[in-house]
Amino acid sequence: MIPPDECLSPHLGVAQRDHVRLVWWRFYQTFERVRVMEWTCACRSTVYELCEGGGRAFIRRIVQLENDHQVHETHRWSIAEARANWTNLLSGKAR
Repeated sequence: MIPPDECLSPHLGVAQRDHVRLVWWRFYQTFERVRVMEWTCACRSTVYELCEGGGRAFIRRIVQLENDHQVHETHRWSIAEARANWTNLLSGKAR
């Protein structure tokens, strides 16, 4: 585990009382090319990634378990909508 003072990537803010609940879908392998544009720090058990590809974007959630991991994704949005949801996720306005 990385000590918090050595983290280079952001951490999520505390979830706000009235936060928006994102819908998470099980990861489904597709053949589209996707680029991870931003991500949260891997020092936490759950890592989030902002992914873009084909003019669309989504957020991926990876829960790191002891011997495995679980991957879920939001539906695809326009890049502007995904970036707004990413900002909300980081600030605690969405989960």
